[in-house]
Amino acid sequence: MRTLLLIVLLGFIWPALSAASELDRSPAAGIGAELETSPENPYPDLLIDSKDTNILGPDLLGNDPFLMDPVEYLDDPIFEDDFTLNPSPPPISDPFEPVNRVIFVFNDKFYFWVLKPTKNAYSYVLPEDIRRCLGNAFANIAAPIRFINNLLQGEFEDAGIVLGRFVINSTLGVFGLGDAAYRDFNIEPRKADFGQTLGKWGIGEGPYLMLPAFGPSNIRDTFGFFGDIYMHPVPYISDNLTFDLGYLVENRINLLSISPDVYEELKRMSLDPYVAARQAYVDYRRSIIDKP
Repeated sequence: MRTLLLIVLLGFIWPALSAASELDRSPAAGIGAELETSPENPYPDLLIDSKDTNILGPDLLGNDPFLMDPVEYLDDPIFEDDFTLNPSPPPISDPFEPVNRVIFVFNDKFYFWVLKPTKNAYSYVLPEDIRRCLGNAFANIAAPIRFINNLLQGEFEDAGIVLGRFVINSTLGVFGLGDAAYRDFNIEPRKADFGQTLGKWGIGEGPYLMLPAFGPSNIRDTFGFFGDIYMHPVPYISDNLTFDLGYLVENRINLLSISPDVYEELKRMSLDPYVAARQAYVDYRRSIIDKP
C-alpha cells in the first residue's frame, strides 16, 4: 500500500519539478534572472540591462554617483541643484574673532542704546517722504564715488549710467531730491565702491574685521572705505571738519530711518548673531565682486 502511495505522489510531484526546472532556465524566470551569475560576479546588478548594458539608475557605489545629467535620467533639472557636487566657497578668515566679538557686543549696545532711539526720534520728527528725498539727495551727491569706481572696474556702460542719472536728478530731480532718472526714464541706479574695485583687481579680502560703530568689514573693504571717503565731494567743498562729521552722521541716521531693520531680524532668527552677521556680510561682498 505504501509503495502504491509513493508511486502516486511521484506521479504528481515529478512533472511539477520538471516544469520548475524549465522555468528557471527560461529568460522570464524573474527579475534579473537573465543575468548569469559567475564566481567573478555572484551578485549581478539588477539595474543593468543585459541587452545594451545601459545603467538605468545611479550607481551609488561609484566614484561620482551624483555627477550625471539629470535630464537624461529624471528629466528634472531641479535634481541637478540637489545632487551636483559644487566646489565649496573659500573659508572665512577670522583670526581676530575674540576682539571682533567684543566689538560686536559694543556695536550691539550702541545700536539699541544710541542709534535706534535716535532713529526713532528722527523718524517721528520728519515724515517718510522728506526722509526719502534726503536719501535721494545724499545718494546723488555721492555719485562721483560710483562713477570713478565703475571706471576703475572697466564698467564704462555703468559709469555712463551713473553720470546720466546724476545729470537728470540734479536738474529734473531738483538737486537730487527726487529720483527723476528712475521715475521718468526707468534708469536704475548702479552701485560700486572702492572695496569692490580692489576685489575686481584680484586683491584678497583678508581677515574679517568688526569696526566700532560701522559694523562688519575686512582688511580690503576697510581700505576701500577710506578710499571712498577720499572720492567723496563733500570734504572738497567744505573745509570744516565739524560739518563733515555732521553730514556723515545725518546721512547714517537718515539711511537707517528708511531701511528695514535687517539687524534686528537677523539677531532674532540666529543662534549666534555674530556668526550670522559675518556670514551674511561675506556672502554679500563676494557676490558683488564675483558677479560677471
